[in-house]
Amino acid sequence: MRKSFTFLATALLAGLMFNTSAQAAKTYQVGTDAAYAPFESQNEKKEIVGFDIEVLKAIAAKGGFQVKFINTPWEGIFASLNNGDRDIVISAVTITPERKQTMDFSEPYFEAKQLIAVNNSSKINKLADLKGKKIGVQTGTTGDEAAQKLLGKTSPNIKRFESTPLAIQELQSGGVDAVIADNGVVVNFIANNGKGKLRTIDDASFAKEYYGIAVKKGNKALLEQINKGLAAIKADGTYDKIYKQYFGK
Repeated sequence: MRKSFTFLATALLAGLMFNTSAQAAKTYQVGTDAAYAPFESQNEKKEIVGFDIEVLKAIAAKGGFQVKFINTPWEGIFASLNNGDRDIVISAVTITPERKQTMDFSEPYFEAKQLIAVNNSSKINKLADLKGKKIGVQTGTTGDEAAQKLLGKTSPNIKRFESTPLAIQELQSGGVDAVIADNGVVVNFIANNGKGKLRTIDDASFAKEYYGIAVKKGNKALLEQINKGLAAIKADGTYDKIYKQYFGK
């Protein structure tokens, strides 16, 4: 009888400890601008989906915390982090020296750079070949800056669009000769809408960019959890699986 009581008490204590541990996992509010497929966007059910979303969910599972994604306009996304409305920001954010002064970043989770998209029949093979050509870009992006450096800030040959997909659609219809844009967005669009019709050019002059997960300046504990989870999903193949799902090889 005593052994049974001891066993029961031990079992109850173990169950209590398990439940307490499960409840201890904190839920963090995550800001993301869900208008940048395939990194973050909304599906037909208004659910936030995308590469960044899957990556952070996997990181959270390994890092021992939970996440709640909140669609947050880009203009105010960093302010929401600094004022405490958001605990984490993941939104294809390039790590820059300027941003590092006001927030802390995880280790890089994505290497990005600009790509040139052209029609398969085009004779364009490098950035310099775009001189005198019409270039489509998304307004205010790195692609826009690259086009300005090549053609000049006021060049009428730079055609600006609200999104990269709109710029690529203009390329497909013959309105521009090429599009300069983020590699992830370009590759995703071509895979889903332009197979056999479009090709990409990786010019050596385009600098590498690295995306990081941002937390409020000084939040070392959360940053350690994120980096721990990121290292784990890179080590066990989870990251590669998610990457392949969105970007192929």
